[in-house]
Amino acid sequence: MQGSKLYVGNLGYSVTNGQLEELFSNYGEVKQVSIIEGRGFGFVEMSNPSEAEKAKEALDGSDLEGRALKVDEARPPRSGERRDYRG
Repeated sequence: MQGSKLYVGNLGYSVTNGQLEELFSNYGEVKQVSIIEGRGFGFVEMSNPSEAEKAKEALDGSDLEGRALKVDEARPPRSGERRDYRG
C-alpha cells in the first residue's frame, strides 16, 4: 500500500467519526476521520502506510452495526470529478 488514507464504505448513517476512530485506532495512530454525511462512506487517514495496510486487512468485510465494511486504499479524485459530495 502506498498511501495512508483509506476509503471506508457501506457505513450505516448513524456511524460517527468517533466510532471509526476508535475502531481503526486498534491498528495504529489515526490522523483524521471524515464521514461524508448522508452518503454511507468516509475516509480514515492513518499515520503511515503499514498501519493503513494492517487496518485494511483486519477490517475489510468486518461488521459494524450490522453492515459489512468495505475498506480499501483511497484513490485521488479523477480530474473533472465533483469534489463537494452534496449530491
